[in-house]
Amino acid sequence: MALRLVCDFDLRKDVLPGLRARRAASLASGARGGGPGILEDNYESLRILNVERNGNIIYTYKDDKGNVVFGLYDCRTRQNEHLYTFEKDLHVISCSINSERTLLAASLVHSAKEGRKNELQLGSKCLTLLVEIHPVNNVKVLKAVDSSIWVQFLYPQVESHPPPENHLLLISEEKYIEKFHIHVIQEDGNKVVLRDSGHLPRERVAEDFVWAQWDMSEQRLYYIVLKKSRSILKCIQFSANEKFNLMFEAPLDITLSASGFELVNFGCDDLQDQGNLSKHLTLCVFTNHTGSLCVCYSPKFDSWEKITYSVFYFHKGHSKTFTAALGSVDSLVTKGLTFLNLDYYVAVYLPGHFFHLLNIQHPDLICHSLFLTGNNEVVDMLPHSPLQSLSGSLVLDWCSGKLYRALLNQSYLLQFLWNTQLDCEKMAVLHCVLSCGRDPRFLEAKIIQWISENISTCHSFDLIQEFIIASSYWSIYPETSNIDKLLPYSSVLTWNTEIPGITLVTEEITLPFMKVHSFKGYWEKLNSNLEYVKCSKPCLLYNNSMVKREWHSLISEEKTGRRRSMVYVRNIFDNAMKVISNLEARNLEPRLTPLFQEEDYHQRLLIGLMVSELREHLLRHLQGIEKKKIEQMVLDYISKLLDLICQILETSWRTHHLHPWVLHLRASAAEFTVFHIMTRILEATMSLFLPLPPGFHTLHTILGVHCLPLHNLLHYIDSGVLLLTETAVIRLMKDLDNSENNEKLKFSIIVRLPPHIGQKICRLWDHPMSSNIISRNHVKQLLLNYKKQLCMLLKDMTTWMQNLWRKQL
Repeated sequence: MALRLVCDFDLRKDVLPGLRARRAASLASGARGGGPGILEDNYESLRILNVERNGNIIYTYKDDKGNVVFGLYDCRTRQNEHLYTFEKDLHVISCSINSERTLLAASLVHSAKEGRKNELQLGSKCLTLLVEIHPVNNVKVLKAVDSSIWVQFLYPQVESHPPPENHLLLISEEKYIEKFHIHVIQEDGNKVVLRDSGHLPRERVAEDFVWAQWDMSEQRLYYIVLKKSRSILKCIQFSANEKFNLMFEAPLDITLSASGFELVNFGCDDLQDQGNLSKHLTLCVFTNHTGSLCVCYSPKFDSWEKITYSVFYFHKGHSKTFTAALGSVDSLVTKGLTFLNLDYYVAVYLPGHFFHLLNIQHPDLICHSLFLTGNNEVVDMLPHSPLQSLSGSLVLDWCSGKLYRALLNQSYLLQFLWNTQLDCEKMAVLHCVLSCGRDPRFLEAKIIQWISENISTCHSFDLIQEFIIASSYWSIYPETSNIDKLLPYSSVLTWNTEIPGITLVTEEITLPFMKVHSFKGYWEKLNSNLEYVKCSKPCLLYNNSMVKREWHSLISEEKTGRRRSMVYVRNIFDNAMKVISNLEARNLEPRLTPLFQEEDYHQRLLIGLMVSELREHLLRHLQGIEKKKIEQMVLDYISKLLDLICQILETSWRTHHLHPWVLHLRASAAEFTVFHIMTRILEATMSLFLPLPPGFHTLHTILGVHCLPLHNLLHYIDSGVLLLTETAVIRLMKDLDNSENNEKLKFSIIVRLPPHIGQKICRLWDHPMSSNIISRNHVKQLLLNYKKQLCMLLKDMTTWMQNLWRKQL
């Protein structure tokens, strides 16, 4: 399947065996009641309560007496730790532990069979407690109310030393959030207790909200309030300095009920209705390190034939509303829509119906996102139980008690690339594979093999062109977050072909209003993205139009004998030499193809000009990055472009067992194939005016002589597909004998050469025709010289006559 779920934690495997062993040991020792182990009848009570920022997992179960037991699974040591036992039959709503594991906060309600006799409840429905557990000591009641409460400890950004105080969020069903300040002290050695348990300072964080989401990794709170029936998304960032800041407000074009209340990622409350999620809306916020901000929303289902969901790309300034067909009316939707955060992608998953992989970095074109319907096996290979997307691509399956790490499945995507027939899926999967970033050399080799065997099967875009642009982009993208605005991501600028099974509507949206003025980290990148959208700047993506004009100008000047400054030209060729040296330093393996073995003035000129222009482009728009780093980025990017072309040629050469310097009278099928691939490479680079490895044109021309009949060969030469480089022509003159066909070929080539190269080549061809050409050129030159001398003589005579006439007058 396109998505691979790697299980990091499983209650049944990582916790349950230890509980069984603990109970067996207690029974063997004669301990009454079997200790804190678990009975076979209570297996169903074992469930996950929370996943903390450091990855530790809190779980609960009931022992043989019905007592509530809290345990912790340490993700680093992979060991379990008993935290606390409530000797009452209570039901846990929420639980959290501080980073030092000295305080436990829990919110509980009374089980139905226990009635309301528990003295801890004080006549209230919900009890929120703060427990000292290092060692187990006092219990403080934080809240005793009739509405449900959820708890969440804040975690410091750096856990090198204990913070001076702990901070706890209390989220109330009455639509407010409070922050408690909890000071602790050490007594009798390592005993940790509350310093002033009678009075814990608190402050109101948010109120009157209808929806809230917790980001455990980044310690952010997202929540929505209604103003005049309009949904306003807000975000609070909690910092290590005990402060919190309202970062932004953003209007959302969605409809929420004022009486509604929903929490996301505040632990698991199995009292909520998990049975028929299709009746509820789905809403979540996703971010990543590049400064993206996405809000994913799916309203309540109102049809069994189609489903609608929206993604608000705030970092791009627009939203997209998708409508996916569900097939037959009989295919009822009993599960809810799931949104999963996959860093550069967001997965939208409806079990048994479809799987949509949305590109959030480049969402403009629908072809850059992958949509798979129920006809594909992938939509049935993911769990059908409700999945919850946590931070850092973590996915929690509450029902099975498993914590997964979601990854794009490279092997499946590569296999899918070979099998799919739709151009839109080829485009989407190609970018998915390259974005994975794991072992790029291996991925590129697999993709090149696929391109070589499917080069003529794609009609909506150029496979080679797309691969070169996309792979070069991903090779440099991790180095700076703003590069996506400056370097092309794709060779395709528009896409008008429909994607089977899905339609979309794109709309502009109001950008978030930032409430602070000093930004760091993620917020600096998000603000940069928003400023870019606000300014409505023209497209800043680099292209080689300026290089093209300058290159043609320099070539024209060379033909007419005019020359630019030697320093200017020398700098250009020095740039080209740096790129070639950078490329060769990264690839130490010997090449089969004879590239980089000749000067190839024109290609080196193009490489050097591209270095100069791209460097100026990045220096102009990348602020705050040192010049030396940008210069290296430019060298790496252009080296990657050339290296990808070399890889394609090397793969073709190796696959077809070609030797570059053997000229046959008749070309083999392998040579035809490689010639066709080289021609497609030339087409791909010419439209974007990208450089080719020096020696490419020589190799291409020699293969053309192998493969093409004379009239076709001359047509390719006259149309500019094959270039008669000096190296290629010298090879032909030396290696081909003077048979009738070869004489015709050589003569046809010589008459198409520029004069200064043609004269040099004729001297290498020992043939009467060559001698005749040399003689004619010599006579022509003599006549030109004679004519020049005669003109000078006539001019001198005219001047002498004019002077003589003046004297006589």
